[in-house]
Amino acid sequence: MPVCKRMTCVALLLFAPIASAQIPSRPNILLLMAEDMSARVATFGDSIAVTPNLDALAAQSVRYTNTFTAAGVCAPSRAAHILGMHPISTGTQHMRSSSRPEGSYYSVPPENAKAYPELLRSAGYYTYTDHKLDYQFSTPFANSGPTTIWNLEGAAVPDWSQRAQGQPFFGFINFPVTHESGVFPPLGNRPQSAIHFLMQVMRWYSQDEPVPKRVNPQDIVVPPYYPDTKTVRTDMARHYDNIAEMDAEVGTILKQLEAAGLADSTIVIWTTDHGDGLPRGKRELFDSGIKVPMIIRWPEAFRPEGVKPGAVDERLISFIDLAPTILSLAGVSVPATMQGHDFSAPDAAPNQYIYASRDRIDELMDRQRAVRDNRYKYIRSWYPEVSGGTDLTFRDNIDMVREMRAMYDAGQLSAAQRQWYQPPGKERLFDLELDPFEIHNVSDEPLYRGVLQRMRGEMDAWLARAGDWSEESESAMVARFESGGERQVTPAPTLSLEEGTLIITPAAGGHSLEYRVDDGQWQLYIESVSVNRNSEIEARAVRYGWKESNSVSGP
Repeated sequence: MPVCKRMTCVALLLFAPIASAQIPSRPNILLLMAEDMSARVATFGDSIAVTPNLDALAAQSVRYTNTFTAAGVCAPSRAAHILGMHPISTGTQHMRSSSRPEGSYYSVPPENAKAYPELLRSAGYYTYTDHKLDYQFSTPFANSGPTTIWNLEGAAVPDWSQRAQGQPFFGFINFPVTHESGVFPPLGNRPQSAIHFLMQVMRWYSQDEPVPKRVNPQDIVVPPYYPDTKTVRTDMARHYDNIAEMDAEVGTILKQLEAAGLADSTIVIWTTDHGDGLPRGKRELFDSGIKVPMIIRWPEAFRPEGVKPGAVDERLISFIDLAPTILSLAGVSVPATMQGHDFSAPDAAPNQYIYASRDRIDELMDRQRAVRDNRYKYIRSWYPEVSGGTDLTFRDNIDMVREMRAMYDAGQLSAAQRQWYQPPGKERLFDLELDPFEIHNVSDEPLYRGVLQRMRGEMDAWLARAGDWSEESESAMVARFESGGERQVTPAPTLSLEEGTLIITPAAGGHSLEYRVDDGQWQLYIESVSVNRNSEIEARAVRYGWKESNSVSGP
């Protein structure tokens, strides 16, 4: 019987149900996000995957089979998801801000940009998450980002148990067991980067024992852009084994939800933060890097009209659509800053296109943009000489990466396998219906001239509409974020107490505010609140990417 081992996994034992039988007016929402994983799930058609819990969940849910992240790598993708904006519009596009070779920094999104869990919190939701943040205006780890987003973050057992009676919750749980580093040999056999070491420590700390081997390497279906070798099969099988472990952890959390009497009042969303944590997947704008599976279980009381359990939804959905959709499900207004739209209703206007971006990747400078419709993918490169298969210190810890590089250097790869190591050129166009692996660039073929012109025009329109912050260099952008090379500090708010009513006023619009009474827990300040005149009150302001202000006291 599988046992949950992760520090972020929610415990089942001795948890008493706290929900009443009555369905609340607003749903609870639980987001479960695996890391570094494409649609390697049996119910999505993968015969190798060992995913009984996700398969059972999908039978009660809707499968969204054309979901795409805004970037093929975690930090920019997570920033896009949490803000509902493309990373190129918020200064979060480089991977990653906290490990920039020239020095770390915090991205500073537009002043009015807000993480949607904070908007849920301001509307009365209890919000919680685990140890993984990685928004670029935070580090990868908990308690490094804006303090106003979550009621609870980084707890060993993050769950809904600390919310007030009857209070709806939004929970966000990550599954690091499927992370790319889970394919590395234990601590590797070559020099390690600091972030790799941290990820491995996090992974080891979260597991009591090695992940069991469930998938036979001989059963693996090797895509045509990989050589069919023992090393490739072994690494892919290890990835599948990690997915099976994640599936067991999802099952544990779903059982807890059921045991607490909350299944009928909770919308469950399962997805992944981007595509496969394998070469030519993660970091890339191919579908192997940005296309992800998504499952949503709608309890009957909150199920959109016309939606049926077990259904498949083939509309194009972007990760920037998640924030406005979740806000809408909670009855919260969607701010104008968000660039996506609510897809929850089956008759919602579908996306004609989705968009994605790639910028600096670790120590590699690059800039690519992609636009995709239901059949075609167009990729534009500003560094046409930079190949995807260029050496990267972190990724090179994977055995199959090193083997593939050696085979390329020795002239032992096929034409399809060599492509990843060769300069991509300024433009690529792929006919996904005829070429689902995106191997054949048809941008120079006369038959596709009209498609190429259309996709070029759509790319130009999107970049003008979204605003591409990579029009300036990363160093210039960082100089704008910082003052004299130092992270800026949010100006303190003013605090007043008028006839027992606490009023906190920010120094500038767009600042988030919080307060506490008599050294209690910090609370999100939304509007004036009544407090005891004899209480000691503290308040502070938060601008995303800046340090929080000094606290001011009163009365």
